Amino acid sequence: MYPIATNVTQVKKYSLPPLSLYIHLPWCVSKCPYCDFNSHAARTPPDQIRYIRALIADLEHDLPYVQNRPLHSIFIGGGTPSLFDADAVAMLLERVKAHLKLKPNCEITIEANPESASLAKLKRLRQAGVNRISIGIQSLNDKLLTNIGRAHNAKRAVQAFENARLAGFANINCDLMFGLPEQTERQALSDLTSVIILKPEHISWYQLTIEPNTLFYTRKPRLPDDDAVWQLQLAGIQTLKESGYKRYEVSAYSHHKPCLHNLNYWQFGDYLGIGAGAHGKLTLAAGYKIVRTHKHRLPERYMERTMENSSCVGIRRLDAPTATFEFLLNALRLTEGFSRELFSRTGQNDSLLEQKLSPFIDKKWIISEKHLLKPTAYGIRFLNEILLYCLPDASNT
Repeated sequence: MYPIATNVTQVKKYSLPPLSLYIHLPWCVSKCPYCDFNSHAARTPPDQIRYIRALIADLEHDLPYVQNRPLHSIFIGGGTPSLFDADAVAMLLERVKAHLKLKPNCEITIEANPESASLAKLKRLRQAGVNRISIGIQSLNDKLLTNIGRAHNAKRAVQAFENARLAGFANINCDLMFGLPEQTERQALSDLTSVIILKPEHISWYQLTIEPNTLFYTRKPRLPDDDAVWQLQLAGIQTLKESGYKRYEVSAYSHHKPCLHNLNYWQFGDYLGIGAGAHGKLTLAAGYKIVRTHKHRLPERYMERTMENSSCVGIRRLDAPTATFEFLLNALRLTEGFSRELFSRTGQNDSLLEQKLSPFIDKKWIISEKHLLKPTAYGIRFLNEILLYCLPDASNT
């Protein structure tokens, strides 16, 4: 492990960024054919208490990285975290709070799938301190849900949303995908308008992509063509805008309540990552070093090794070119742009930004103002091309 300063005043030039906590619960009812996350079908019920003990041991191991900072947000992801008993999640949060200080009104999110989002469970989660819920709806068309291997139907998805409201959640995100196998533009926009009618505070609306190490990668489904998907996306963006949802990130739309946890990612903040396969990004006060951590991927192996005090598979320091690239990978997703001052979180001078992005400033893909760099609509559309140019091992670096 790299040396860690216990007193943040050792940082002379740069202050440490905000700190979040990501907790990974890796089990699902079944593995969706498009999913490349570290998730595992639960053939038998997982030992939830054993896993939570491992999570807390993992957290205790990472405590030196906290460096006197309160938690900005907590995000419980997966997998399907709502498969866990609500009392088990409550116990987990109690133990987290016993180890770490939380900022006032700390955002605490849990992901839930409709098939495991009963009213009683959601009420208990709300009582436990969870104040934001992200529901994996994906579509409100039963045929399309079957095409992508989801375990719920449209009726259960709407019921899950209504349960969340009845349980007292005033901050709900709905996950919704477009560009699904055999999906028409009409079906995609119908899904979107149906979700808008529910009036969630946040909608994550994003295109299905085929990733390696998924069933869809080896058995490619028939997807809408790229031009059709682009026209659909433009129509959807306009629909969301007219309905009062602000696009603040490539695939995130908010009605006054952006996701604070994800904003911390996109603004190159720090986060502890605990759980099987979890990743973390952390800044060390001693010398202002930035490191990435990752944990054992397989749940059984993770639990065994964590209890042996060796949860961390690896830790690597980011060199300056890699830190610059990872900063841009995140910050350029923000539609309102980012301040030059934010780049100091890489430990480098912001003059490097102008140098790195000058070709795209010249092409009007990025707007350069006194204190702000902002991607244009064209820049957002061709974000991958910008990032490919900025890769650390590219010939222009």
